[in-house]
Amino acid sequence: MRNKIKFIDLFAGIGGIRLGFEKAGAKCVWSNDYDKHAAVTYAENFGKDDFVLEDIKKVSTSEIPYFDILCGGFPCQPFSIAGISKKNSLGKPNGFADQTQGTLFYEIVRIIKEKKPKAFFLENVKNLARHDKGKTFSVIKDTLESLGYSFYYKVIDAKVVVPQHRERIFMVGFRDKNLDFTFPEIKDRKPAVKEILEEDIPDKYTLTDHLWNYLQKYAQKHREKGNGFGFGLVNLDNHSRTLSARYHKDGSEILIPQKNKNPRKLTPRECARLQGFPDNFKIPVSDTQAYRQFGNAVAVPIIELVAKEVIKTLTEKPKRKTPYTIQQKMEFTLAV
Repeated sequence: MRNKIKFIDLFAGIGGIRLGFEKAGAKCVWSNDYDKHAAVTYAENFGKDDFVLEDIKKVSTSEIPYFDILCGGFPCQPFSIAGISKKNSLGKPNGFADQTQGTLFYEIVRIIKEKKPKAFFLENVKNLARHDKGKTFSVIKDTLESLGYSFYYKVIDAKVVVPQHRERIFMVGFRDKNLDFTFPEIKDRKPAVKEILEEDIPDKYTLTDHLWNYLQKYAQKHREKGNGFGFGLVNLDNHSRTLSARYHKDGSEILIPQKNKNPRKLTPRECARLQGFPDNFKIPVSDTQAYRQFGNAVAVPIIELVAKEVIKTLTEKPKRKTPYTIQQKMEFTLAV
């Protein structure tokens, strides 16, 4: 279909944003990431033809084909609460002061400035809006608006479509400022963790006595201090905590209760389902890499719903009527 909206997928990871936009009817023409392990999963599911394994800073915009929408879930560690705490403890900078990750936003700016797409779609952690007392977010908004784009944003919790509490901020903008965009109203489907569980789980996913005892003692210690740190034993009729890239370490944030046994971790396939990936999505990597990849991924159904609105705005919605300026009103009156 020649008239399909075309998009590029920056910081593609394993392709969650691509999957959402493709489900919404768009076509990916170019994608990029520098993580070789994520690239294995990406290539297994989407092929290698339009994928470039390279640091985006080393990619010339001349190498990128024409596209309508720039998509990017740019690295969130410089802005996430966990990421900031870790960097502060190590005496490292965070946010835009983080030269290795924070400045990757400016690679998005470079490409938008030179390629002038019709729209952009960006995703990041909820904390981005509050980072550095809102200054970081103001820089992002002002920078994109200075390039001539409108700017819309909204925090959406994926728990309405997948059984996982996962709040992310979505940013959308259009070169044509007369286009009026509205984020979708998403009905709460009240999904439950029990809906994504596999059967006949291998014993390797059950916590050892040593690890389970450690987690219980660790949680008790923090309860006595009056804070909420500890493991997350899931209510199977409800949603889970947020799946993170650290899940491979002990799985403590999302533990599945088992009858007459220690609780267990999610399997990689269950992690995929928790993020809304279809069961035909291939997982060709080790469990450790799979946990990291799905922890860093996006909730695909949310991407699809927002993508549909972005595409609809570009292709179907009428433009807003631009108000007359005072000069135009005077000229119109004189002409009459």
